[in-house]
Amino acid sequence: MERVYIQDVRKALGEKIKVQGFVENIRNGKSMAFLIVKDITGRLQVTVEKEKCPQLCDVLDVLTPDSVITAVGTVVENEYVKLNGLEFLPESITAESIADALPIVRKEIPATKKKKAVERSSIDQRIDYRWIDLRTDENQLMFKAQTVLVGAMRQYLQERGFLEIHTPKLIGAASESGADVFEVEYFDRKAYLAQSPQFYKQMAMASGLERIFEVGPVFRAEKSYSNKHTTEFSGFDLEFSYITSYKDVMKLEEDLLTYALGEVKKAYGEEIQKLFGKEVIVPEKPFPVIRLEDLYTELEKEFGYTAPEEEHGDLTTEAERLSYEWVQKKYGHEFLFVTDYSADKRAFYHMRDENGVPMGYDLIWRGVEITTGAQREHRYEVLKAQAEEKGLAEDVKFYLEFFRYGCPPHGGFGLGIDRLTMLLLGLTIKEAMFLFRGPNRLNP
Repeated sequence: MERVYIQDVRKALGEKIKVQGFVENIRNGKSMAFLIVKDITGRLQVTVEKEKCPQLCDVLDVLTPDSVITAVGTVVENEYVKLNGLEFLPESITAESIADALPIVRKEIPATKKKKAVERSSIDQRIDYRWIDLRTDENQLMFKAQTVLVGAMRQYLQERGFLEIHTPKLIGAASESGADVFEVEYFDRKAYLAQSPQFYKQMAMASGLERIFEVGPVFRAEKSYSNKHTTEFSGFDLEFSYITSYKDVMKLEEDLLTYALGEVKKAYGEEIQKLFGKEVIVPEKPFPVIRLEDLYTELEKEFGYTAPEEEHGDLTTEAERLSYEWVQKKYGHEFLFVTDYSADKRAFYHMRDENGVPMGYDLIWRGVEITTGAQREHRYEVLKAQAEEKGLAEDVKFYLEFFRYGCPPHGGFGLGIDRLTMLLLGLTIKEAMFLFRGPNRLNP
């Protein structure tokens, strides 16, 4: 007998079916027993009249919350049942797994006006037992929404001729800046975990693939303990050729995110509002754009914020945060493109204009940077000189070879999927990941 998911049981009214899931709650009385069974699609009340089903009493006596069962029986309508007016009358219940008492707290308490409230253990305790914590409605909705988000971005790009590639994560030379990389033993020599697929995305441009994207792991050896950084995350990167300006990259990103957020809103907008108290806002295009220097001027006027002099060529964390309030007030928008960074704060492979200003941008969403994008330097001699300027020419010698034999003008960007999820749902990075990795966290 094939399993029927709980969301589909109404289609099988009066038929003998099999359902499977976790026991969320048990009331085992003298003459009646009631179980709430949950699978990834929903909940179902299982009702047992003990006099009619004495064969079920033994298993009912050993079941505990979070045990896993298989039940065979019939679904009937019952207007007095709060769960969709349906109840399941079992002929047999098999205990697939009996759960011990849970080591973390997951008790529901009265909801606030904004969202369903749940009393929980600390986030670090919950990560210790992440497989249990992930059973909650909120966490399961998080991954449903993330699946739609990533799937929509994939679909959008595939429909526009982008190819999906998979670049190596074990590399022979430290990528990009040479800093913040994990060194590993590789037989008789050193290797590194890739901190981005950047070099190989550009190799794809030199190979004539023209339009590519990748979804894969990214590693950063940063001893950061903030609520938005992690040492391993899932990246969504793309690169495309024959652009005329970094503004082409900005246009693609705003189109991509607008489409993807629209799909999330259609699929799960109401549920996200209910469980997380966050509205999924589909942004209007074009996104607001401001030069970095002008943003600092605006933030000083509006909030009295002055960045340290040495940071003026880059965007500080506090400026990121304040920019959200500013862009909401001025444009009624959640996104902000920031351009015209200092060359010493940008990667050597960013193309520069006639004044030496990198032709790229950061994208800020809800006060957090989610993207650094740019037109790349594709001219070998210029790229080599910029690498030498930063003292990286020897380290990136293999990468420079990609540009010696012809390469079209190109650009691209990268997004952190976990950070997008975090901002979408109003979480911390630890909460937004399947399993968080940080300086002090390698298990489970």
